[in-house]
Amino acid sequence: MNLNNVSLTVSAVDMKQYPKTNFKEIAFAGRSNVGKSSLINKLLNRKSLARVSSKPGKTATINFYNIDNTMNFVDLPGYGYAKVSKAEKKKWADMIETYLNTREQLCQVILLVDSRHTPTENDITMLRYIRACCERAVVIATKCDKLSASQLNEHLSDIIKTLSLSGDDIIIPFSTVNGTGVEEFYAYIEEVLEIEV
Repeated sequence: MNLNNVSLTVSAVDMKQYPKTNFKEIAFAGRSNVGKSSLINKLLNRKSLARVSSKPGKTATINFYNIDNTMNFVDLPGYGYAKVSKAEKKKWADMIETYLNTREQLCQVILLVDSRHTPTENDITMLRYIRACCERAVVIATKCDKLSASQLNEHLSDIIKTLSLSGDDIIIPFSTVNGTGVEEFYAYIEEVLEIEV
C-alpha cells in the first residue's frame, strides 16, 4: 500500500453519495474533538488531508479517504457536542447509523476515546453499535502523550473496565505528537484485517 497515494474521495451526507468502490473500509468514531481528523492525518503522514478544527462539532459529513485504491478510511461525524441543536444531533446520529447498518464494505469501526478521561455514556453506546456490526471492539486511546507512563496505565485500565473490553478486543494508546500507536495500528490492519500495508 502506497501512503503517498491518498485522497479525500467524498464528503457524504447520505448513502447515495458513498463511493461506488468495493474496497474494505475502516471507520473512525468518537465524540467531538477526540482527535479523529488528527489521527487520520498522522496515520496517512499528512499535515492537513483531514481538516482539523479547534472547535468541536465541525465534522458534519462522512468523509471517505481513498488509500492507494486499496482501502478507505472513513471519518464519521463526532457525537456528544453540547452546543449543537437536537435536530442537528439527530441528523448526525441518523447519518452514522445508516452508514453502520448499510455499508457492506465496512470491516471495522474503531472507537476513539480520550486517554485522559473515563469513556462517556455516548462512548459506551457507540461501542454497542460496534459490537453489533464487528467481530471485535477496537479502541484507540488518543492524546496519551499528555500522561505519564503510570497515569496512562491507570487510565487504560479505567477505559478497559468502563467499556467492558476483553479477550479479542484491542486497545491502542495513540499520540499524534510522538507517533505512539501508528505501528500497532498498521500491525492490526495487516494481521487481523489481512490488508497488506
